[in-house]
Amino acid sequence: MNIKKEIFGQGPKGEKIFLYSLVNPNGITVKITNYGAIITAIEMADKQGKKENIVLGFRTLEEYLSADYLANYPYFGAVCGRYCNRIAGGKLNVEGVDYQLCINNGPNHLHGGQTGFDKMVWSPKTIEMPDFVGLELKYRSVHLEENYPGNLDVTVLYKLTHKNEFQIEYKAVTDRTTVVNLTNHTYFNLTSGKENVFNHQLQLNGKKRTLTSPDLIPTGELAEVAGTPFDFTKFKPIGERIGELPDGYDNNFVLDNPDHKIVCAGKLKEEKSGRSLTIYTSEPGIQLYTGFYIPTITGKDGRTFGKYSGVALETQHYADSPNHPEFPSTTLRAGETYKSRTTYQFETK
Repeated sequence: MNIKKEIFGQGPKGEKIFLYSLVNPNGITVKITNYGAIITAIEMADKQGKKENIVLGFRTLEEYLSADYLANYPYFGAVCGRYCNRIAGGKLNVEGVDYQLCINNGPNHLHGGQTGFDKMVWSPKTIEMPDFVGLELKYRSVHLEENYPGNLDVTVLYKLTHKNEFQIEYKAVTDRTTVVNLTNHTYFNLTSGKENVFNHQLQLNGKKRTLTSPDLIPTGELAEVAGTPFDFTKFKPIGERIGELPDGYDNNFVLDNPDHKIVCAGKLKEEKSGRSLTIYTSEPGIQLYTGFYIPTITGKDGRTFGKYSGVALETQHYADSPNHPEFPSTTLRAGETYKSRTTYQFETK
């Protein structure tokens, strides 16, 4: 197990930004920058032994800051917060006080606002243990940043183990009541970009999904997935019924996890490469997004991204939960600790 640190570039305010490479003895490498807590690469071998990057990302900080990328911003690999996913109309009421959040996705608030956690510089600390290497990232979101109430201290711990597990642990505390919903927005492509994700086989342990309005705000109703294009209870190609959906998948699947235990959320595999990943989480939902709005853009390494070039499997609470008391709560009060854990188990057959 080892960890490497290098200069990644200069941040928007002239800050020195670093790139950390977590490496395990089985040939898996995870690269993370403290800008946006972004996972820039996950490298693993295919069944022929060829090591490749299986997530969407860039090799330089400059590319993450480019106007072309930010104009149609897909949040490659970033931690999204203070509240990931959407809040209807940006309307938030906390203990009787109304807060108007930024409108940055049609008529709604998305992923923490105009300058969310994905664009912040986090304080890094490396961890080296016999069975894992890790990167701890900390950030303080001050009271009324993006108009959220409360000073929120957030810690994200990334861990790569000798068992080919990549774990993400989130913790947060506040000095006054607020809302918190954190996720990581990594897009996977197990072919390393040779194909889109249509032939990836997906299985999700969600028998229901949250119904949404056309602008992807939950109605409050839960719908059975059986017999619909949203039925991934057994493995099937992502592209099998995606043509029935005008913008592909961008849907929350309900996990039967009311007590926030660690449960298996689903599995993704790709036959040609032999690569697969299994997702375990303490969260009540998993958002499947197949990247319809990923912009057509080419990185400096020549890899081109675009529509359906990656699939995001975002473990989280449901969208617009603060406005749906029937949903699992995202309220965090002073004296409480927000905790969440997601693990990706990688395998090559």
